[in-house]
Amino acid sequence: MDQIIGLSGLIAIFLLAFWRNLNMGAVALAIAYLFGVFYFDLDAKAISDGFPGNLVITLLGVTYIFGIGRVNGTVDQIVRTMVRSVRGRVVLIPWVFFLLGAAISASGALTIAAYGILVPIGMSLAQKHKINPLLMGLSIINGTNAGGFSPVAVYYTIIEGTLRQWGFAAAPIPVFIWTFIGSLVVNLIAFFIFDGLKLLKRSPTQAGNDEAIVADPEWTRVQYMTVIVLLAVVVGALVFDLDVGFLAMIGAVFMAAFRPDDAKAGLQQIGWGVILLIGGIVTYVNMLDSTGTITDLAHQVAGVGTPMVAALLLLYIAAIVSAFASTNAMFVVLVPLAVPLLQGGEIGVLGFTIALGLSAVVVDTSPFSTAGALVVANTDEHRSDRVFKGLLWWACAMMVLAPPATWAAFVWLM
Repeated sequence: MDQIIGLSGLIAIFLLAFWRNLNMGAVALAIAYLFGVFYFDLDAKAISDGFPGNLVITLLGVTYIFGIGRVNGTVDQIVRTMVRSVRGRVVLIPWVFFLLGAAISASGALTIAAYGILVPIGMSLAQKHKINPLLMGLSIINGTNAGGFSPVAVYYTIIEGTLRQWGFAAAPIPVFIWTFIGSLVVNLIAFFIFDGLKLLKRSPTQAGNDEAIVADPEWTRVQYMTVIVLLAVVVGALVFDLDVGFLAMIGAVFMAAFRPDDAKAGLQQIGWGVILLIGGIVTYVNMLDSTGTITDLAHQVAGVGTPMVAALLLLYIAAIVSAFASTNAMFVVLVPLAVPLLQGGEIGVLGFTIALGLSAVVVDTSPFSTAGALVVANTDEHRSDRVFKGLLWWACAMMVLAPPATWAAFVWLM
């Protein structure tokens, strides 16, 4: 019964928000309190404990510091430099960001660090050169996922460590290769759906004559300082494993103290509505998780039907829940639930690991995830609603298609 109530609340959030054009996060917070107090017997503190404070700080810090960078012209200067690096071939720009995301996450950095570094610059670049923002956002996310299962990456480390506790092991190199290929295929599909063919038809000469490339103002002292601050944030996040959100906020405060006028304009670019939306939805899902509703649902699914059917249902749970909650948490929860299936020998460890990994990460494009939220927050205001809906529909398509596709390719056939 708890599972039905919990899922009905999630459906009610979506229906009410779309019906009355309300902020979905505000609706989610209201329903989280009503369901949590009057059905699950929680108090307000237990419900608010699920509010994603770290995610909010990340969104605030990253959008604030890059907002300042936009105001003082630093982002535009970086954009010009990056466009020149592909010599006017705009079609290569999304793939440059795909590879950058893969390299950063494969090195062992947290995915949030890669998103925080690449999304603001990539979305600004997409605006400058008329690249579909959905294509740019998906390329960054898919690229980061492509490197997320290297032998030293966070996702693989979590899965491998959990498997080892139960006496299983998944070969790291095959896992990395197949998850990379899977993410690459997903991005190729996105490329052709979201105007990639139009980019192919644009000649380098046309791109090279773009006003944003021709205009080449001198770098100012403030812009050099902004680049140094941004590099310090990157080094702190990637090398010293410090929190990218707090580092970005420190950098933003430093720049604000140096140029107060730029800081005030930068504040206007913080996605407050997006922060409320993400915070509310994640709070509701975490409330369900704290009551054991999600875990109970997964346990019931694991015992349904044959091992093959149970494996497919677990992949669906991974995809659906990861679209709204922590992907890392889903690996920790679902891998132990798959142990009975793996022990029977009918389900291969390697194949299930690959399928689980891909099913969970391809939905990170959801606007309710950290990556999707950053893409929406860094999109121009007049296009953010379209990008939000596009990411939502893409994530829903991944929820429906990825589990059976990965199940067929890696669980059934491998």
